[in-house]
Amino acid sequence: MTKDAASGVYEARYGWDGKTLGVVAGAAALTLLLVVSDAPPVLRAICVVLFGGGGLFMAFVALSRRPAFRVDGKGVLLGGSPARYRATTVHVPWQDITAIVLWQQKMPGGSLPWVGVALRPGAVPPPAPGQGEIARATLRALLPNVPADVVLTSRAVSGWRLDRAALDSAVDAFAPGIPVVDAG
Repeated sequence: MTKDAASGVYEARYGWDGKTLGVVAGAAALTLLLVVSDAPPVLRAICVVLFGGGGLFMAFVALSRRPAFRVDGKGVLLGGSPARYRATTVHVPWQDITAIVLWQQKMPGGSLPWVGVALRPGAVPPPAPGQGEIARATLRALLPNVPADVVLTSRAVSGWRLDRAALDSAVDAFAPGIPVVDAG
Protein backbone atom coordinates (compact mmCIF):
# COMPACT_ATOMS: atom_id res chain seq x y z
CA MET A 1 0.00 0.00 0.00
CA THR A 2 1.22 3.44 -0.82
CA LYS A 3 -0.25 6.74 0.18
CA ASP A 4 1.50 9.67 -1.44
CA ALA A 5 1.07 12.41 1.19
CA ALA A 6 1.89 15.20 -1.26
CA SER A 7 -0.59 14.12 -3.94
CA GLY A 8 -3.14 12.29 -1.76
CA VAL A 9 -3.12 9.27 -4.11
CA TYR A 10 -3.91 5.91 -2.53
CA GLU A 11 -2.67 2.79 -4.27
CA ALA A 12 -2.68 -0.82 -3.13
CA ARG A 13 -0.62 -3.31 -5.10
CA TYR A 14 -0.68 -7.07 -5.37
CA GLY A 15 1.95 -8.51 -3.05
CA TRP A 16 2.61 -10.88 -0.20
CA ASP A 17 -0.09 -11.14 2.45
CA GLY A 18 -0.82 -13.91 4.95
CA LYS A 19 -3.21 -15.75 2.65
CA THR A 20 -0.81 -15.64 -0.32
CA LEU A 21 2.10 -16.83 1.81
CA GLY A 22 -0.02 -19.68 3.17
CA VAL A 23 -1.17 -20.82 -0.27
CA VAL A 24 2.34 -20.69 -1.76
CA ALA A 25 3.86 -22.48 1.23
CA GLY A 26 1.11 -25.12 1.19
CA ALA A 27 1.51 -25.66 -2.57
CA ALA A 28 5.29 -26.01 -2.17
CA ALA A 29 4.88 -28.52 0.68
CA LEU A 30 2.33 -30.61 -1.23
CA THR A 31 4.47 -30.55 -4.36
CA LEU A 32 7.52 -31.70 -2.40
CA LEU A 33 5.53 -34.47 -0.70
CA LEU A 34 4.18 -35.67 -4.02
CA VAL A 35 7.61 -35.69 -5.64
CA VAL A 36 9.03 -37.97 -2.92
CA SER A 37 5.90 -40.12 -2.50
CA ASP A 38 5.38 -43.54 -3.96
CA ALA A 39 2.09 -42.58 -5.65
CA PRO A 40 1.66 -43.68 -9.27
CA PRO A 41 3.80 -41.53 -11.59
CA VAL A 42 0.80 -40.22 -13.56
CA LEU A 43 -0.95 -39.08 -10.37
CA ARG A 44 2.28 -37.48 -9.11
CA ALA A 45 2.80 -35.65 -12.39
CA ILE A 46 -0.76 -34.30 -12.49
CA CYS A 47 -0.68 -33.16 -8.85
CA VAL A 48 2.79 -31.60 -9.17
CA VAL A 49 1.62 -29.62 -12.21
CA LEU A 50 -1.57 -28.50 -10.44
CA PHE A 51 -0.11 -27.67 -7.01
CA GLY A 52 3.30 -26.56 -8.22
CA GLY A 53 1.82 -24.52 -11.05
CA GLY A 54 -0.77 -22.95 -8.75
CA GLY A 55 1.87 -22.00 -6.21
CA LEU A 56 4.11 -20.54 -8.90
CA PHE A 57 1.19 -18.53 -10.30
CA MET A 58 0.38 -17.12 -6.84
CA ALA A 59 4.05 -16.20 -6.36
CA PHE A 60 4.09 -14.53 -9.80
CA VAL A 61 1.04 -12.43 -8.89
CA ALA A 62 2.60 -11.36 -5.59
CA LEU A 63 5.88 -10.48 -7.27
CA SER A 64 4.18 -8.56 -10.11
CA ARG A 65 3.35 -5.65 -7.77
CA ARG A 66 0.68 -4.48 -10.22
CA PRO A 67 -1.91 -2.00 -8.91
CA ALA A 68 -4.88 -3.82 -7.39
CA PHE A 69 -6.78 -0.67 -6.42
CA ARG A 70 -6.07 3.05 -6.84
CA VAL A 71 -7.81 6.28 -5.88
CA ASP A 72 -6.56 9.47 -7.54
CA GLY A 73 -7.79 12.72 -9.07
CA LYS A 74 -9.22 10.93 -12.10
CA GLY A 75 -11.29 8.36 -10.20
CA VAL A 76 -10.93 4.75 -9.08
CA LEU A 77 -8.83 2.08 -10.76
CA LEU A 78 -10.07 -1.47 -10.19
CA GLY A 79 -7.08 -3.69 -10.87
CA GLY A 80 -7.80 -6.70 -13.00
CA SER A 81 -7.71 -10.40 -12.51
CA PRO A 82 -4.07 -11.45 -12.20
CA ALA A 83 -4.41 -13.97 -15.05
CA ARG A 84 -5.81 -11.33 -17.46
CA TYR A 85 -4.73 -8.08 -15.84
CA ARG A 86 -4.84 -5.71 -18.82
CA ALA A 87 -8.10 -7.07 -20.19
CA THR A 88 -9.91 -6.85 -16.83
CA THR A 89 -8.51 -3.64 -15.31
CA VAL A 90 -11.01 -0.77 -15.41
CA HIS A 91 -10.95 2.90 -14.50
CA VAL A 92 -14.14 4.53 -13.24
CA PRO A 93 -14.16 8.36 -13.34
CA TRP A 94 -15.42 10.35 -10.35
CA GLN A 95 -18.36 11.79 -12.30
CA ASP A 96 -19.76 8.23 -12.62
CA ILE A 97 -19.34 7.30 -8.93
CA THR A 98 -21.89 7.86 -6.16
CA ALA A 99 -20.13 5.81 -3.44
CA ILE A 100 -17.20 3.54 -2.66
CA VAL A 101 -18.69 0.37 -1.19
CA LEU A 102 -16.93 -2.09 1.14
CA TRP A 103 -18.65 -5.44 1.60
CA GLN A 104 -18.03 -9.03 2.73
CA GLN A 105 -18.73 -12.25 0.88
CA LYS A 106 -19.63 -14.96 3.39
CA MET A 107 -17.70 -18.16 2.80
CA PRO A 108 -17.27 -21.40 4.72
CA GLY A 109 -14.85 -20.65 7.53
CA GLY A 110 -14.94 -16.86 7.19
CA SER A 111 -15.53 -14.10 4.72
CA LEU A 112 -13.77 -12.40 1.82
CA PRO A 113 -13.64 -8.57 1.80
CA TRP A 114 -14.48 -6.69 -1.40
CA VAL A 115 -14.33 -3.05 -2.50
CA GLY A 116 -16.43 -1.63 -5.30
CA VAL A 117 -18.07 1.47 -6.67
CA ALA A 118 -21.72 2.43 -6.91
CA LEU A 119 -22.44 4.12 -10.23
CA ARG A 120 -24.70 7.10 -10.82
CA PRO A 121 -27.92 6.34 -12.73
CA GLY A 122 -27.21 6.41 -16.45
CA ALA A 123 -23.46 5.78 -16.12
CA VAL A 124 -22.11 3.22 -18.53
CA PRO A 125 -20.92 0.25 -16.45
CA PRO A 126 -17.39 -0.94 -17.11
CA PRO A 127 -17.20 -4.21 -19.04
CA ALA A 128 -17.68 -7.19 -16.75
CA PRO A 129 -19.04 -10.71 -17.01
CA GLY A 130 -22.53 -11.29 -15.73
CA GLN A 131 -24.24 -8.19 -17.09
CA GLY A 132 -27.38 -10.12 -18.12
CA GLU A 133 -30.60 -10.22 -16.13
CA ILE A 134 -30.20 -13.89 -15.11
CA ALA A 135 -26.76 -13.14 -13.66
CA ARG A 136 -28.08 -10.06 -11.85
CA ALA A 137 -30.99 -12.07 -10.36
CA THR A 138 -28.49 -14.68 -9.17
CA LEU A 139 -26.32 -11.98 -7.58
CA ARG A 140 -29.37 -10.48 -5.84
CA ALA A 141 -30.26 -13.91 -4.44
CA LEU A 142 -26.72 -14.78 -3.30
CA LEU A 143 -25.72 -11.32 -2.03
CA PRO A 144 -28.95 -9.60 -0.93
CA ASN A 145 -27.15 -6.82 1.00
CA VAL A 146 -25.09 -5.65 -2.00
CA PRO A 147 -26.65 -4.25 -5.19
CA ALA A 148 -25.81 -6.34 -8.27
CA ASP A 149 -24.35 -3.27 -10.00
CA VAL A 150 -21.89 -2.82 -7.13
CA VAL A 151 -20.91 -6.51 -7.22
CA LEU A 152 -20.11 -6.14 -10.93
CA THR A 153 -17.84 -3.15 -10.23
CA SER A 154 -16.01 -4.72 -7.27
CA ARG A 155 -12.68 -6.37 -6.64
CA ALA A 156 -11.83 -8.93 -3.97
CA VAL A 157 -9.30 -7.76 -1.40
CA SER A 158 -7.13 -10.81 -1.95
CA GLY A 159 -3.42 -10.75 -2.59
CA TRP A 160 -3.32 -7.15 -1.37
CA ARG A 161 -4.30 -5.11 1.69
CA LEU A 162 -6.89 -2.36 1.95
CA ASP A 163 -5.98 0.52 4.26
CA ARG A 164 -9.34 2.03 5.25
CA ALA A 165 -7.87 5.21 6.73
CA ALA A 166 -5.78 5.89 3.60
CA LEU A 167 -8.80 5.12 1.40
CA ASP A 168 -11.00 7.54 3.36
CA SER A 169 -8.29 10.22 3.17
CA ALA A 170 -7.85 9.85 -0.60
CA VAL A 171 -11.59 9.91 -1.29
CA ASP A 172 -11.94 13.02 0.90
CA ALA A 173 -9.09 14.69 -1.02
CA PHE A 174 -10.36 13.93 -4.53
CA ALA A 175 -14.12 13.55 -4.17
CA PRO A 176 -15.28 15.03 -0.85
CA GLY A 177 -18.96 14.40 -1.58
CA ILE A 178 -18.49 10.69 -2.28
CA PRO A 179 -19.08 8.48 0.78
CA VAL A 180 -17.17 5.32 1.66
CA VAL A 181 -19.95 2.95 2.72
CA ASP A 182 -19.59 -0.31 4.65
CA ALA A 183 -22.32 -2.59 3.34
CA GLY A 184 -21.35 -5.34 5.78
